[in-house]
Amino acid sequence: MNARLVVINCADEAEAEHIARSLVGERLAGAANVLPGVRSFYRWQQELAQRRETLLFVKTTEAVLERLMARAKELHSYECPCIVSLAIERGYPPYLRWLEDATDG
Repeated sequence: MNARLVVINCADEAEAEHIARSLVGERLAGAANVLPGVRSFYRWQQELAQRRETLLFVKTTEAVLERLMARAKELHSYECPCIVSLAIERGYPPYLRWLEDATDG
């Protein structure tokens, strides 16, 4: 099993919670964490932009990653949301087994 941590920047807490509930409820993720109050700086349409966002950390598996990213994009309000996947190289084995069982992967 290849565990993944998906990081999604969301417009606000409500959007992050909606995406989290959907992904976990649809078994595309085993768990998600909502971290409000993030200050983001980025370049958008040739301008330096700044805004408060909410980070969403989603734990999933490689087997459902593409479906998760597509679903997150469907649910997201941004035209081009940050949805990135990081490989989890190591972890507590019982947790990683639980994660696999908690997803459709």
